[in-house]
Amino acid sequence: MIETILPGCVVAADLFHDPPDATLFPEEEKAIERAVDKRRREFTTARVCVRTALGELGLPPSPILPGLRGAPQWPQGVVGSITHCEGYRGAALGPSAEVSTIGIDAEPNGPIPDGTLEAISLPEERAELRRLSSRHPQVHWDRMLFSAKESVYKAWFPLTGRWLDFHEASIAFDPLSKTFSARLLVPGPRVNGTRLDSFSGRWLVDRDLILTAIVVCSGDHHS
Repeated sequence: MIETILPGCVVAADLFHDPPDATLFPEEEKAIERAVDKRRREFTTARVCVRTALGELGLPPSPILPGLRGAPQWPQGVVGSITHCEGYRGAALGPSAEVSTIGIDAEPNGPIPDGTLEAISLPEERAELRRLSSRHPQVHWDRMLFSAKESVYKAWFPLTGRWLDFHEASIAFDPLSKTFSARLLVPGPRVNGTRLDSFSGRWLVDRDLILTAIVVCSGDHHS
């Protein structure tokens, strides 16, 4: 499903259930040996998706271990992003020669917990969410904002190795083109010799899920 909001330089795989026969590499087993069942299922099925996507890139399966701040450590020559929520697991990968970074996120199309919106948003974002909610009430825009910010962080972190706070990027949505832009409020990383001051992405609501995606292709300031 997520491939519909990704450019052609990226491959993707997703699942809506956890295959009972899914297996992990020994190194991956060790990484989650103390995990609760929910975390184990998320981790395992996400790696099933990764291996499918690696195959589409013509690459063999390999262990994908969590690194700094839990970010996946990709094989040499690959960039990617993983996401999971209740009823969905997905991965998007691309060759590093063609893609600078990827950030994807999946969320249920439901409201975020009380008090969370103020913690993740700026005043101008909350004002826009109110307008969007009145015109397009079928989408839970507070959750959409959270998802977009997660995608921004996942795209940002591999380029910088630094934390990005929820308040350090300002998101604006286009409900007609199903796109969003993220203006960075802190100095951005250099990509292909150019300072990146924003990301642009696409979003989708389907099967009661919200999906957001950012892909920065080589040669692009953003995609």
